[in-house]
Amino acid sequence: MSLAVKEKSHVRLVFLGAAGVGKTALIRRFLLDTFEPKHRRTVEELHSKEYEVCGATVTVEILDTSGSYSFPAMRKLSIQNSDAFALVYAVDDAESFESVKSLREEILELKEDKFPPIVVVGNKAESGGERQVPVEDALSLVELDWNSRFVETSAKDNENVLEVFRELLQQAQLPSRLSPALCKRRETFPKEPVLRPPMNKTNSCSVC
Repeated sequence: MSLAVKEKSHVRLVFLGAAGVGKTALIRRFLLDTFEPKHRRTVEELHSKEYEVCGATVTVEILDTSGSYSFPAMRKLSIQNSDAFALVYAVDDAESFESVKSLREEILELKEDKFPPIVVVGNKAESGGERQVPVEDALSLVELDWNSRFVETSAKDNENVLEVFRELLQQAQLPSRLSPALCKRRETFPKEPVLRPPMNKTNSCSVC
């Protein structure tokens, strides 16, 4: 039997977090390589893009959810229908980090999984910004206590944005032969410097 029949060709990544933390900015930076400094409220937007990899078409959907409006039923549906989760907070907003904790609990409950595919993203980490969430505290909680992945980013300065999507695709369990290929294709994922805290997980691995 051909292994190609079993390969996963569709993944959905969902971005969750409080209002104003930069979920839309991260997605726009990844898809369009642009940054809009003015905050724009989002209800829900679904972006879809196809990549040709190793002769197979892989569809990556990115769901941008609302942080401004309360739609519990919509959020529940988003969680149930997604393969991997980016929980975004702003490093200059301690309250937004608390929202990440609540969202994680909701994912655990709905997915009935002790180790769901989660990447916690500390955005707005550009130099000169005021910090309310120490990187050491977030790293310890996310990677040691939750056994999830952690990345600090700046959508404004385009730092570690690509790394977030690489982590999400790896968490979404794309076939092992597809993930490295995705990284090597310049038209798919252009290279950028990786600037992130050291990983403490013994079982972690790199996509590229």
